[in-house]
Amino acid sequence: MSAGQVGTRIEVVVDEAGSGSRLDAYLARAIADLSRNRAKALIVSGMVAIGGATIEEPKRPVKPGEAITVTLPPPEPAEPEGEPIALDVVYEDDDLIVVDKPAGMVVHPAAGNRTGTLVNALIAHCGPSLSGIGGVSRPGIVHRLDKDTSGLLVVAKNDRAHQSLAAQFADHGREGPLERAYLALCWGAPGRPHGTIDAPLGRSSQNREKIEIRRSGGRHAVTRYTVVERFPEGATPVASLVECRLETGRTHQIRVHLASIAHPVIGDQAYGAGFATKVARLPEPMRDAFSGFGRQALHAWRLGFEHPSTHAGMAFERPPPADMAALISALKSL
Repeated sequence: MSAGQVGTRIEVVVDEAGSGSRLDAYLARAIADLSRNRAKALIVSGMVAIGGATIEEPKRPVKPGEAITVTLPPPEPAEPEGEPIALDVVYEDDDLIVVDKPAGMVVHPAAGNRTGTLVNALIAHCGPSLSGIGGVSRPGIVHRLDKDTSGLLVVAKNDRAHQSLAAQFADHGREGPLERAYLALCWGAPGRPHGTIDAPLGRSSQNREKIEIRRSGGRHAVTRYTVVERFPEGATPVASLVECRLETGRTHQIRVHLASIAHPVIGDQAYGAGFATKVARLPEPMRDAFSGFGRQALHAWRLGFEHPSTHAGMAFERPPPADMAALISALKSL
């Protein structure tokens, strides 16, 4: 079957000749027009399953008789177009631009979100100056925020800046100057004023759109947290404001890690839906504030890095947006 058949599932059964082969290499041989690099990308992105279980390790050896399912996503358009979307620009020069991304905005075009993204807005704002290293669909993008997470994000405007910033994000601030801090409103409050969550993450075997803790085969992930305020203070807290700092940058990391210690982010339908009943037990004036909050209460409030040209340290801060600030205010009234 040709790899040109997109938006469909291809199923192959491993034969004796393929025994012991790497998964990516076997798929490249078994499926016409599918290169090994393309096969590897599909595996890493959670588009390949063996026996119904998602596999994300390209090196995984295959065995005779195993049934492999490959989901081929629809092709991305050749190039996104600029759109006149307002940007909250915090800082900008010839090398980079720092923006405060609103909740609800997707960072770059993907299936189901071809327009209205941050990339569409940046193309219109910056013109052809954006770095091309990220590819035509992700020009200048060196890190991301979830659609419903608000806050600070830096974008490279040329390839040199992109390489410098990408290296800093790859280091995650272990040895370099990168600093990322988030504010999260979560249900309840951790028992200690600060702590570390060290739990490997991987794509869920049940739902490839979700991430889960994977003690076997997961990717190293570490989040350090500090409790900023409890609501109410001095009593059994209903909720708390927590600052999280990342040592790694995995998809949904803060959301999954906080949920893993039984303090999911308020409004997180993916990882904290079981806590929604808590809203009904709140005082009536507060219920409206919670019921009208339609996203996870997570905001990237601080971002620091070394400027790619001047090598000067730069740091930016933005308080939570109005919707999250209103929720904090309502919790303070407890």
